[in-house]
Amino acid sequence: MWTQTHSKIYQGIKKEDIWHLWTDVNNWTAWHDDLDYCKMEGEFRVGNHFRLKPKSAPAVKIELVEIIEGQKFTDCTKFFGAKMYDTHALEETKEGLCLTNTLVVTGLLKLLWIKLVAQNVADTVPQEMDALVNLARAKYD
Repeated sequence: MWTQTHSKIYQGIKKEDIWHLWTDVNNWTAWHDDLDYCKMEGEFRVGNHFRLKPKSAPAVKIELVEIIEGQKFTDCTKFFGAKMYDTHALEETKEGLCLTNTLVVTGLLKLLWIKLVAQNVADTVPQEMDALVNLARAKYD
């Protein structure tokens, strides 16, 4: 199993605003500048899936596998011989709102998919977190 986690604390941002942007999957391109599109039909609930199309790669189907309302969600992308889990979490602290992103890749071909996909995803997490928070500030302040 391969894991990478990134956390950052932001001040002056509401947990509810970040949660709203996370659950608005069809508008992820507003804070994910590396996506052509992200489309989900139906509700943000466990078992539902969405299609995500990076600018430099084919579209993938991603399933929501865990949701704790207002706190965290995990999605899963299935590749041939591997799975990538992406957990997005919120925690209110004395210092501010802590956003944490954890990527986990499992499976026999995990090393291939880490090289092809997961490491790039992990490398863009800090910029995407900042963009998400900046969008929330612009939209909800």
